[in-house]
Order: sequence, then C-alpha cells, then structure tokens
Amino acid sequence: MRVPFRAAARKRMAVWVRRRQGVDTLPVMLARRRLYILPTRAGLTFGSLWILMLLAALNYGNSLALFFTFLLAGFALVAMNDCHRNLLGITLASVSAPAVFARSAGALALTLENPAARARPGVEAALDEAPLTGVDLAPHGRGRLELPLLPARRGIVRIDRVRLTSSHPFGLFRTWTWVHLPIEVLVYPHPHGSLPRPITSGRHPGESSRDGSGLDEWMGLKLFRDGDSPRQVDWKAYAREAPLMVKEYSPAGADLCLFDFAQLRIPGVEERLSQLARWVVDAEAGGERYGLALPGVELAPNRGPEHRHHCLAALALYGIEAPAASAAQPAAAAPLHA
Repeated sequence: MRVPFRAAARKRMAVWVRRRQGVDTLPVMLARRRLYILPTRAGLTFGSLWILMLLAALNYGNSLALFFTFLLAGFALVAMNDCHRNLLGITLASVSAPAVFARSAGALALTLENPAARARPGVEAALDEAPLTGVDLAPHGRGRLELPLLPARRGIVRIDRVRLTSSHPFGLFRTWTWVHLPIEVLVYPHPHGSLPRPITSGRHPGESSRDGSGLDEWMGLKLFRDGDSPRQVDWKAYAREAPLMVKEYSPAGADLCLFDFAQLRIPGVEERLSQLARWVVDAEAGGERYGLALPGVELAPNRGPEHRHHCLAALALYGIEAPAASAAQPAAAAPLHA
C-alpha cells in the first residue's frame, strides 16, 4: 500500500526541520531563523484576485486601478510582516504533562511569555495535525495553553514536537514553528471493573495498642480542627511557630486492602490492570489504606495522593520498559525541562 504523497512529504519535512533545529531545551525563544511563513487559502485567493486586477489595470492603462492594485500589494506586505512579528521573540517557558487515565480527556499545558511591549493576539498551538488552541498575550505578559490529549492505551505517550503558529492580523498568512522537546505523558490504565475489593484485617493476633489510647499506627500530621483531642496536638512543632497540627494514627482494627494481580481470576492482562486501577481509585476516594502486588512489584499499604500515583504508575508501566523518571513523576506533574 503506497503512502499518500501528502503524508510522505509531511514526514520528510518533519525530519528536515528536526535536523535543522535540533532538540530544544526550555525555555525556548522563537528566533527569526526558526519561523516559517506561507500564505493561507485566503491569502492565495487574495493573491489570485490581485493578479487579475493588475492584468486588467495594465490592459486598460487605468492609473487609478494601478494605484489601487499597488496599494493592495503594500497592504499584503504589511500583513505578512505583522504576521511574522506576532510570533517572533515569544518564549515557551514551561511544559507540564499531568498523568491521565486511558480513554479519558487530558491536557498538555504550555506557558508562553511575551517579552515585548506590544500585545500578541491570536497565538495558537497544537500537537501535529490536532485542532489549534489559541491565547492572546498581553504586553510583557504570559498565557497558558492546554492542548487536548485523549490516549487510548496505558503506558507512556511520547510527544516529539509541538507546533506554535499564528495567522494574525488578517488571516492572509500563517507563520509557524516546531518546538522539539522530549515530553512524556504517563497514562494510567482505564479504571473499570465490578468485582468487590478484597479486605484484609489490619489487626494481627495478640496485637495491642501501643499508647493505650486506642490509636495504633502512626499516619502523619493533619491540621487541627474543632473537636480534636489536645493530647494529640504536636506541641513541639507549635512551639517552633508551626501551624497547630494533630498527630494522626490509624485504628488498630482498621482494615487494609491488598490488591494482588495474581489473585484476580479475570482473563486478560489489561482487564486485570483495569480492575486493579478501579480498586485503587475507589479505595483512595474512601480514605482507606491499600497496597498493591504485581509480579516483581509490591507496594506496602498506605494512602494519599502520592501513594495513589505510585500504585497507578506501577499499573501503567506493568510489562512496559520505561524510564524510572516517568514512574516517579508526581501526579500533579511539575513543568518538564529537557
């Protein structure tokens, strides 16, 4: 099956642009040599009409028609220059790629900065041939663009390049550039399944409370609220001018959830991972402590956003060779730097 000419030409152009520009590192300033500009369909139509007007004016020797024709030519040149200047000097300051569930809408967030004293309206961005998302940049201001993502499968989605473009002011020309960054988006398995969660009691035979207060295992600190016992306040931290915090323990008889891949009687690896992801999401939403057991990976029972991310990341990368940095990426996803 032959590759369509347009797709093949686009691929060759992408290879040439990447070889010409190389791999970028943040922050990326859009310099003059990396900006490309071509007329749009409206610009080509304008140019065709301009040629017809010029031929008619020359044919009839009409001075007024010639004046109007060259006036339109000057207008087109000014529009081309302004379109090119609208991207020139803009800085891509940061890129953040929060983890997302498979088959769920996510977003790649870009932060653009305008160092100039003039506004930059109609700045747009997209991933390859995806729909454009636009923002208006104020003088010496910054703006945020969120490019939609809809990953179909778990794992790591690698984004090789981002397109920045603009057709301001009149839509007759479009200037654009490509930014090549090693962006990786972690995709959790799609949480799906209806099996009940397995429960393992957290109380062991002969276990007794350590402090006599009915509270057993240390969990951490939380902000003081009305009704909390003064005996649980961390007075040492408060003496150091820290906020009033309360020591939090888990009940000695609290239940622990252990989600074991090997214990699932579901055909198919992806179906098992989806069920485990559903259990992790539900257990975290219910404030329960849960652990995860995969072949070669075991996470001790815990709770909290970080533990939730580690469990879901382990499910996302199961059977996939991936950089360790992707698995350690926090759920909120800090800005990426090449």
